[in-house]
Amino acid sequence: MKNTLLLLILLPLLSFGQTSQDEGFFNIYKALEYPDTVTILNLSSYSLSFLPPEIGQLSNLKSLVLDYNELTTLPPEIGQLSNLEELYIWDNGLDTLPPEIGQLSNLKYLVADGNELTSLPPEIGQLSNLEVLVIWRNGLTSLPPEIGQLSNLKSLVADDNKLTTLTPEIGQLSNLKVLSLGNRLLSLPSEIGQLSNLEELWLDGNELTSVPPEISQLSNLMMLDLSYNELTSLPPEIGQLSNLTILGLSNNELNIFPPEIGQLSNLEELSIWRNELTSLPPEIGQLSNLKSLSLHYNELTSLPPEIGQLSNLTILDLSGNELTSLPPEIDQLSNLVELSLLGNGLTSLPPEIGQLANLEELTLERNYGQMAYSNGLTSLPPEIGQLANLRSLKLNYNELTSLPPEIGQLSNLTILDLSNNYLTSLPPEIGQLSNLVELSLFENGLTSLPPEIGQLSNLEDLYLSVNGLTSLPSEIGQLLNLTILDLSGNYLTSLPPEIGQLSNLEELNLFDNNISNTEISQLKWKLPNCKIFHD
Repeated sequence: MKNTLLLLILLPLLSFGQTSQDEGFFNIYKALEYPDTVTILNLSSYSLSFLPPEIGQLSNLKSLVLDYNELTTLPPEIGQLSNLEELYIWDNGLDTLPPEIGQLSNLKYLVADGNELTSLPPEIGQLSNLEVLVIWRNGLTSLPPEIGQLSNLKSLVADDNKLTTLTPEIGQLSNLKVLSLGNRLLSLPSEIGQLSNLEELWLDGNELTSVPPEISQLSNLMMLDLSYNELTSLPPEIGQLSNLTILGLSNNELNIFPPEIGQLSNLEELSIWRNELTSLPPEIGQLSNLKSLSLHYNELTSLPPEIGQLSNLTILDLSGNELTSLPPEIDQLSNLVELSLLGNGLTSLPPEIGQLANLEELTLERNYGQMAYSNGLTSLPPEIGQLANLRSLKLNYNELTSLPPEIGQLSNLTILDLSNNYLTSLPPEIGQLSNLVELSLFENGLTSLPPEIGQLSNLEDLYLSVNGLTSLPSEIGQLLNLTILDLSGNYLTSLPPEIGQLSNLEELNLFDNNISNTEISQLKWKLPNCKIFHD
């Protein structure tokens, strides 16, 4: 999201500096021949190590582009550019800005990111018309109090510096709409609550342990990102941010969520992954406009029934928690499109899962390497077949021994992952999955495949390694779109001749079987464009 923010701020500005030859000058000495007519000077990427003092003669200059050079200083004469509105000096080697920069009374945009600035001159406060100040990727340890004098400033981007505190004068920026400060901040001044016009506040990647209650005064705030801090709690006043639509709290140390969170009636996106939450307050159900809820990698053992009230929810990620069951009220999430439950302690799914009519992605896999808990599903409810819009179903690393016939009703399914289970057979209804593109069945106990497998006319990838297959049905040759077929680690002694019909096959893995070299040679002749891997 942060990169998107920077693009939104910079792109409108860059369009002014990127001009045709007729509209601007691209050579400093050529420009000095017409000092009174030059309005745009673009010296980007010229490997400049200095700027001549004569630059001050360009009295009508409005846009000066100096990015991607090797400048370490700016001449004092830059202050003579009284009509300058835009100054782009990013990605140089500047360690200071001259005090004369404060004389640029008409300057609106100052973009100085990617330099080596350790401080800003107090004269920066004289830029009364400045609207955008971009100073991220420098070495700033503080912002001068005079920054509070920038009464027209709308966007301040100062990420990736070395700031540990903010000057209280920051609260004087009454017109500020965007403030981005991903640094090393240990605390926020209470004056931050005075930024009454602030719409976006990016505070991710700091070392904050608390948020001042005055944050509640930011009545126009729509986006608040507090991810990657050290927060253990939130002030109850956070519920007063009635216009908030996006709230990022990921990668903190939160172990409790205030019930006031339910007052954020306009919230659409809530990210709280990688915290220490063991429960959610019932008030979470009041977030009637919520569309995306990310709760993965917490310590949740249950969900409140009120979760079902989130009728506009489209994305719900509960991966890496300690859930052993789902509340039946989950069936009320009628707009849910993506549901991820990998790495929990689920042993079954409620039949109500079938009522999620808009669900497209259902992830129930587990991951030994990352999760403390793992799903151990032993069966699927027949109602799984009601998920008519499901496109991706991931059930790998569970304990399934069979599939319900209703699996064949998932006519829109394109990805089905059943690897690392205990399946010994597949129902013939598997052949009804006419849109299936990828089928993973490796590391099960399959000894045969149903002939209906040949009906999967759109199948491209079929993974059957490490099973107990002793033969393949001749119908395998009907899979004319197949590009990858992995049969390694089985007990095959021969392949049906129909496998030679798979003209689109690109990879055929036969490692750890007992197929003769003669048959493999014949296969290579029949499938000249296929890479065949064998012992």
